[in-house]
Amino acid sequence: MNFELTDEQKLIGDTAARFARQELEPVAARLDQTKDRQLLQGNLKKLAELGFMGLAVEPPYGGTGAGPIAFALAMMELGRACAATTVTASVTNMVGEVIQAVGSEDLKRKYIPPLCSGEYHAGSFGLTETCAGSDPAAMRTSAVLDGDHWVLNGGKIFITSAEYSGVFIIWAVTDKDARKGRGISAFVVEPSFPGFMVGKDERKMGQNGSSTNELIFDNCRVPRENLLGSLHEGFRIAVGELAGGRIGIGSMALGIGLAAMDFATAYVKERVQFNQPLSSQQAIQWMIADNYTRLEGARLLLLRAAALKEGGKPFAREAAMAKLYATESANRACYDALQMLGGYGYTQDFPLERYARDVRITTIYEGTSEIQRMIVAREMLR
Repeated sequence: MNFELTDEQKLIGDTAARFARQELEPVAARLDQTKDRQLLQGNLKKLAELGFMGLAVEPPYGGTGAGPIAFALAMMELGRACAATTVTASVTNMVGEVIQAVGSEDLKRKYIPPLCSGEYHAGSFGLTETCAGSDPAAMRTSAVLDGDHWVLNGGKIFITSAEYSGVFIIWAVTDKDARKGRGISAFVVEPSFPGFMVGKDERKMGQNGSSTNELIFDNCRVPRENLLGSLHEGFRIAVGELAGGRIGIGSMALGIGLAAMDFATAYVKERVQFNQPLSSQQAIQWMIADNYTRLEGARLLLLRAAALKEGGKPFAREAAMAKLYATESANRACYDALQMLGGYGYTQDFPLERYARDVRITTIYEGTSEIQRMIVAREMLR
């Protein structure tokens, strides 16, 4: 069993870490407080120039072809600095990867290069609806063929980066009489298509620097050739996308957890109480030992899932395990790190309160922890 990274993977991880320190970390708090879209988009453009918007996309379409392991490493390092930027990069990578996997050659050549180059600030997935969250097969957005166009009606919620995305993958029901989950198709949609509207930006607890919007389709006309993959096979595409996306979100969560513990550990070595550094207290030492152990376990689970994906092997169970453990461990790490700072951890003078707010959503999106447990149990009982 070889745990060594390739030279390319090490380079990508090191480059991501350096970019995170130099470009993202200094402005993360300001982005969180101001929602400065120009600041976010500027950093996304820089990430694209470094090749971080198409890590698993092959070079003919503008990507680096570095693969899922490099993608996971990059999201870990970027997540240490700014979750809002990282989640945008993670989703954009997955949009390009899904179009590459199941799109026609025309769709690949039209939409993937602008994602990788930064011409599009981001890409977005439109899957979740008011009545279709953990149960996406219950969606109600519909698509009806009308001549050379599909006509979409309905809406989506909680769509990351919708305000500034250049392309969307949208799921809709194309056969309302089919068995649940069997009559769904996926489409590549541009924001300029008639009948497409981006709704309100949600006011969130954390990750405020990234937009999270409602989408509205009012007789939205999508060219017939923008069907992604086969007709009525969209649910299969969604399941595959979610599995890959879980590696990205789990990796980002791990980065947030590590940043929190690194900051808190440095703090308790300097903070003196009872005439001794806080780090001399066993209660603090055990927080440090337990959290770093859990986070290292999460890293191994994530890289294991990424390695299986990179090798073309089934990885859905491992991705669910990794996402579950990484996000739960990162939440615990941020909570304990804030506790280690005491009252200071609760103030905005220190980054712990932002880490705690940013990490909380990771146990919810790309499949809740409860859904991950269902997936793992189903696979083990099969």
